[in-house]
Amino acid sequence: MNTFERLDASLSLPEDERMLLASVQALARDQFAPRAEHYDRSAEFPWDNVRAINALGLNAMFIPEAYGGAPLSYSAYLACVREISKACAATGIIWATNFHGIKPVISFGSEEQKARLLPRVAAGGLVSLVITEASAGSDATGMKTRFEPQGEDIVVNGSKIFITSGDAADLLLVFGKWSEIADAKGAISALVVEKGTPGLSVLRTEDKLGLRASSTAALSFDNCRVPRANLLGKPGDGLKILLASLNKSRPSVAAHALGIARAAFEDAIAYINERRQSGRRIIEFQGIQFMLADLASELALCERWLWHVGALVDAGEDDIGIEASMLKLRASDLAMRMATEAVQLYGGYGYCKDYRVERLMRDAKITQIWEGTNQIHRQLIGRSFMRKT
Repeated sequence: MNTFERLDASLSLPEDERMLLASVQALARDQFAPRAEHYDRSAEFPWDNVRAINALGLNAMFIPEAYGGAPLSYSAYLACVREISKACAATGIIWATNFHGIKPVISFGSEEQKARLLPRVAAGGLVSLVITEASAGSDATGMKTRFEPQGEDIVVNGSKIFITSGDAADLLLVFGKWSEIADAKGAISALVVEKGTPGLSVLRTEDKLGLRASSTAALSFDNCRVPRANLLGKPGDGLKILLASLNKSRPSVAAHALGIARAAFEDAIAYINERRQSGRRIIEFQGIQFMLADLASELALCERWLWHVGALVDAGEDDIGIEASMLKLRASDLAMRMATEAVQLYGGYGYCKDYRVERLMRDAKITQIWEGTNQIHRQLIGRSFMRKT
């Protein structure tokens, strides 16, 4: 058993969760990995993979039992994100986003909202988290989408960009500003918009560098009339809901990044154990061994921190913002470095689409950008140690 096999075995999961994880690993290995190249080249939404995920009932793992789910631990969810992403990073983020989008409804929704919306997700519905605008990226308080109450409805006007699964999702958790509240932060509110609502339209889907099979949409809301019953919490509760959502979504973005990193590492190790230069296997060169030592050590530490953060959430700890930022920062930086070094180790072959490492390098880049750029996370982490004067 090597270092990483021991690390995986050290994850403390009950037997039912280990069995599910084994099923996910088999599904990812046997179905998602072989399809990944096709979906990357074609940029088609991977509906075959989504159907396979739904056949396994994976959405049920984060939905309470009372609403048709079969809840498992957050650590098990992170492990599944990593395994799916290792095989197909686009599919990994599509499924992870379901949790990102529906968790606020679970945590902050009314009983009526939960009873109406959660069974749809447990049965396999797709969910999208709708935050980013042209004027509001890492600083979400700059959003301009407007929620105007009109009787029993809320009229939504505005536009959103870079929305994962925005064109495919059945439910969209949209953040905007309540028209009757003047304060920029205090006006932020959250609203569930259902697919097909008049006034909601997809302007375009982006042609991206990586994660090409995961659709990224620009959305328009033009006098989009939504029942007030779909408002999450009260007007002005949105910032609280948003921050709680990001604390849970950032660790899964890290798990996504670590799936890419593990794939790149394993591909590189396999290649340099076989490829020869100057009569020796590439792995026999001391400079290469030093590089591997650094990469392997960083990967082991990041994965261990992933399980630490997962355990904090499972223990009921809510104040994990800094731990989540540390995890997202280091995991995504490592994914980019690992994939880049894998391409380097492959030499000219690594620059060709015949080998997976080329795709992994493209897929890794976004993990340093979304869910708050890594520059923002460095600022958040550093600022956390400032003493109040």
